Amino acid sequence: MLLHIDELGKTEIYKIISQSVIPRPIAWIVTEEEGIVNIAPFSYFIPLSSEPATLLVSVGHKSDGTPKDTLANLRKHGKCVVCMVEKNHLEAMHYTSKPLGHEESEAETFGIQTERIEAEYPPMVADTPVAFFCSLMQEVPIGGSTVPLVLRVHTIHIADRVLSDAERLSIAYDPVARVGKAYALCGATIDPPHIS
Repeated sequence: MLLHIDELGKTEIYKIISQSVIPRPIAWIVTEEEGIVNIAPFSYFIPLSSEPATLLVSVGHKSDGTPKDTLANLRKHGKCVVCMVEKNHLEAMHYTSKPLGHEESEAETFGIQTERIEAEYPPMVADTPVAFFCSLMQEVPIGGSTVPLVLRVHTIHIADRVLSDAERLSIAYDPVARVGKAYALCGATIDPPHIS
């Protein structure tokens, strides 16, 4: 089967890409507007570079065409905290994908504990294994309904419980990922083949 993008609808394209490029780690992105903490999950999310330390996330729009709260808050304040999601977050993370009003906080609505550890940033999810404190570096104009955002990482928080070797900065946890319409745990590892 050979499919030409210009002959497919947006939903068809999304289905193919989201079921083929797998697994995609899920990150909660925390932003804030006038004390209202917004926590939204994103699976169109990847590391972009280590130098400069950057992440890339694609943010869509609401069904009425207005920017999602994450995008609006980042455009206004330029700061966010990217929190990695693990198995114990699965239910709360799934609920946070439900659209809420701009004046509603996912933290309050779904009982998600947050913790402010960097004064100039929004709070992070309290028990996240890894959190990246970021500023909006740039939007990438590609047209269409999503806006790719390059986030510059300034500070990284790693929970002591996931450091398997602090000296080598070895991190071990079971991140939740998106696989098509389902979720998956990505903690299983396979040793690389030996190259002589």
